[in-house]
Amino acid sequence: MKLITYSLLLLCFCVSAAVAQKPDDDQTSNDISSITRSRTIETRLTYTPQEDPLAALKTGRVIFVESSSLLVGTSVIEEKLQKRPEFKQLGLAITRHYESADIILQLHHDVFTKYVYTAIDRRTDFLLASGKLSSLGGTVAGKVAERFLKQVAKARLSP
Repeated sequence: MKLITYSLLLLCFCVSAAVAQKPDDDQTSNDISSITRSRTIETRLTYTPQEDPLAALKTGRVIFVESSSLLVGTSVIEEKLQKRPEFKQLGLAITRHYESADIILQLHHDVFTKYVYTAIDRRTDFLLASGKLSSLGGTVAGKVAERFLKQVAKARLSP
């Protein structure tokens, strides 16, 4: 009997505590949601997409490289990119300053020997190029450099 009494008292206490935490005025929650909506709208209004989503791949010159893989470092990818003849022919440059880049080249270790690279337009977050490759039969950084630069060259040749 005592257990039932204590359970009822605990239940009443929890309900009263929950009611006490409810705001008296719904205006507070409306203010918060309107602020959130205005920030979202403001962000969307200041964002103006380019006519061609791949424009950054066609015209971008400065690349920021980042790697989340412990086995393939950022500096190794940068070196492999710079050693490719297409890199100079396309007039590309590498920066260590994120805000200065036109294109963000990211590398992630996927499963076992698989790696995924993505190239993103820094200003619009559009996906510009991507690929999945294996570490078997060559260096990952070299394969990323080769495939990414082929995609850039192909995009620049297309109208």
